Amino acid sequence: MKRIFLFLLSLSVFTISHAQLRLPSLFDDHMVLQQQSPAPIWGWAHPSQDIVINVSWDTTTIKTKADNTTYWSTTIFTPPAGGPYTITIKAGGEVRTLQDVLIGEVWLCSGQSNMEWSMESSGDGKEMISQVNDPKIRLFHVSKSAASFPQVHGEGKWKACNPEGVKYFSAVGYFFGKKLNQNLNVPIGLINVSWGGTPAETWVPEGRILADPALKASAEKQIDDRPWCPSRPGVVYNSMINPIVPFRIAGTLWYQGESNTGAPETYKHLMETMVTEWRRVFLTEFPFYFVQIAPYSGYGDESGVLLREQQVEMLQIPKSGIVVISDLVDNVKDIHPKYKKPVGERLANLALAQTYGQKNIGYQSPVYKSFKIEKGRIRISFDYATNGLMSKGGEPTEFQIAGADNKFYPAKAKIDGNTVVVSAKEVKTPVAVRFAWSNAAMPNLFSKEGLPVPSFHTDK
Repeated sequence: MKRIFLFLLSLSVFTISHAQLRLPSLFDDHMVLQQQSPAPIWGWAHPSQDIVINVSWDTTTIKTKADNTTYWSTTIFTPPAGGPYTITIKAGGEVRTLQDVLIGEVWLCSGQSNMEWSMESSGDGKEMISQVNDPKIRLFHVSKSAASFPQVHGEGKWKACNPEGVKYFSAVGYFFGKKLNQNLNVPIGLINVSWGGTPAETWVPEGRILADPALKASAEKQIDDRPWCPSRPGVVYNSMINPIVPFRIAGTLWYQGESNTGAPETYKHLMETMVTEWRRVFLTEFPFYFVQIAPYSGYGDESGVLLREQQVEMLQIPKSGIVVISDLVDNVKDIHPKYKKPVGERLANLALAQTYGQKNIGYQSPVYKSFKIEKGRIRISFDYATNGLMSKGGEPTEFQIAGADNKFYPAKAKIDGNTVVVSAKEVKTPVAVRFAWSNAAMPNLFSKEGLPVPSFHTDK
């Protein structure tokens, strides 16, 4: 018996020492690769070992070599959308073949709980789960983990988009991918990298936070050693983003901000820093489309509306877009709006219009541009209101104006084409205007395409 045990032990050691070809969990059966792009592929093998890669859509053989740390990487050039294909990787006597590989559009879905919110939990997703059957959509959920140092291995698995696979997947992500697939008629890969409760600092490399005095100070306000989610700078980036870079993506969806209302004044700068860093490590200037946080009565002071203002200013980030959801809230006491389908579809409209060039799509909420004083009234102009404005349920609400004394009074508002004219009998000479300037405001002003206008104020 002892001899048998020693033989089996030596055999297992031999197997482990010789089975050294390893791939990140993203490179597996049923994966989706970004179409018509130089797609990085990487892994580990014996030091200095030759790596040979063959893909079924091309006759070219790709060769590279592992370095002295066992790491290897190369690039495979992908064709137009299609599949299924195979990718075969050889390292010495080992062979790994990835089956059922699709080529299409790959999107990263990230943020905190409202992005993580599953189909099972959403008000408009649960009843649809049993009907889901989208063979050209593939789902990858990066497992939650946090680490003080950058990790190279992350847990996750590609799943089919069927009732079992979609049940616990991001509802916003699924509804985005569903509409993209219907309109583009190409395979869609969705990578969900989200964690409820996380402040944005956890998604940025710690070094970038500590090197910036303003971000370092705001990060210290966010640290809360709660057991259910991390809050320290960089720890989620290290273990959930670093293991998947530089996987080629078409773009990123971001739904986060609720956990940063404790320090809203630096949020735009923080997001600029995060997007810059993510674009650097993913090796592409991908589009970044984000959801503005919803009206919620539980924020202190004006922290919620101040953060929403920062999110509007994030439109200054190149290749970005905002989805405003002030009309999609059924209960301002709930930080998690239950309906996720219109959120995902508005994100999809942004991508279809701005990334894929489709026409005649209403995709961008009007945002405040400027105002001018006209004989005791204020006329407000908006960007992204070419086709005009409209209000629902009566004249526009949630406007206030003030004179030189800075006392704000409710104002009457009238739509005039793509402008709004406001006045109040208490203010003879107005100098400033506010719109929906409270944490839980749900105004009724929209673009003609039905997209809500976000909060703004001019008394800065």
